[in-house]
Amino acid sequence: MTMTPAQADKVLADNFAPWVLDLGLTVESLGDDRAVLRLPWSQRLAREDGGLSGQALMAAADTATVIAVSAARGAFVPMTTVQQSTSFQRAVTGSDVLITAVLTKLGRRMAFADITLTDSASGDLAARASTVYALTG
Repeated sequence: MTMTPAQADKVLADNFAPWVLDLGLTVESLGDDRAVLRLPWSQRLAREDGGLSGQALMAAADTATVIAVSAARGAFVPMTTVQQSTSFQRAVTGSDVLITAVLTKLGRRMAFADITLTDSASGDLAARASTVYALTG
């Protein structure tokens, strides 16, 4: 029950805190078991060395999971993060980041996902994450 990117962007607008919306995330594409979001480069999100902050990347990975679950369910359902683990591999400087969340298991009460975050200019892997969600609604 995949939704359209426009519907997924509305899920973002309607269900996330203002500081998450300030990241400027947009939905690039959706599938039955995945969502691809774009985190636009912003100096505001950069660390003193010019690399995007880990906090912004982790929030983007977390958000992409919610969109992937919503797309698989056909609509937003209340959920909460149970666990997130992130490994950073290289800094992203001056480039957007593509966040791909792939659901590895979607049950009635729990969802699991693997997320890759790549530098959109080079295609280099910047980070990997895994998430576990409790579906509360």
